Amino acid sequence: MDYSTNVTYLFLEGHVELEKYRYVYFLITLTVYTVIICCNSVVISVIYTNKYLHEPMYIFIAALLCNGLFGTAAFYPKLLSDFLSETQVISHGACLFQAFWIYTYASSEFTLLSAMAYDRYVSICKPLQYATLVKMSTVKKLLFFCWFVPSCEIGISIILTYRQLCKFKLNRIYCNNFSIAKLSCGDITVVNSYGLFALTIVVCPPVVFVIYSYVRILDVCLKNSKDFRRKALQTCFPHLFIFTCFSVTGCFEVINNRFEGNIPHILSMIVSVENLVIPPLMNPIIYGLKLQEIWNRIRKFI
Repeated sequence: MDYSTNVTYLFLEGHVELEKYRYVYFLITLTVYTVIICCNSVVISVIYTNKYLHEPMYIFIAALLCNGLFGTAAFYPKLLSDFLSETQVISHGACLFQAFWIYTYASSEFTLLSAMAYDRYVSICKPLQYATLVKMSTVKKLLFFCWFVPSCEIGISIILTYRQLCKFKLNRIYCNNFSIAKLSCGDITVVNSYGLFALTIVVCPPVVFVIYSYVRILDVCLKNSKDFRRKALQTCFPHLFIFTCFSVTGCFEVINNRFEGNIPHILSMIVSVENLVIPPLMNPIIYGLKLQEIWNRIRKFI
């Protein structure tokens, strides 16, 4: 490889016993990525090809699964390539781009899940106003907001991180914005402060809104019949389960970033990839199995 003086390369040194388990890691990762692509693609195709499913709830599900595919596309191909390479390197620009893509995926996941909570809240708590409040034009605006705002927030963070580096070794298996910032020569107070601000904006409003939505939904369910509660919980459980799992794994990753070096390395690596493994795998399975409309059409599709 030509290490040109005009290009800065970073070394990804987070791999654990790569020389010993190189091909085992490659086969496991390739299998996981293949399953992610197949499962998500099947559910997206079923929703896209069935006009009966062209409703806000299912469109949001398809958007969530697409977001998972975009996020994993920034992670798995590079990781698979690294497993078969003698040296695990990446250019500074490509590293920043990977960090931008992965962080945007994670941020958009929160906003999409909060938009889905809004859809469930209106359908259960205000059913007579649903057609007015959740029109297709509203869905399009919400989807645009869910991707545009996080990309802008993360873009600013990446711009702040782009500076001269004094160190060139990342103790990670993929590029992480905070880890890249710590390699820079100057003070990173501004980057750190903005990162905490962006994290608060990305996480807190969706979490508060989802909690509020489900408190209202629970209140309505308790005042209605047993059959109403069963139907409401059937549509809400997948969303609530996925939101809880993503929030927990996201929380672990934030802690892992801030306490990097104080956590055993192998545990740190496992925690760092959870959001790129568990949600993309679970989302299509949970929605495909729990929502009868999708499951029936998946069986016909297969």
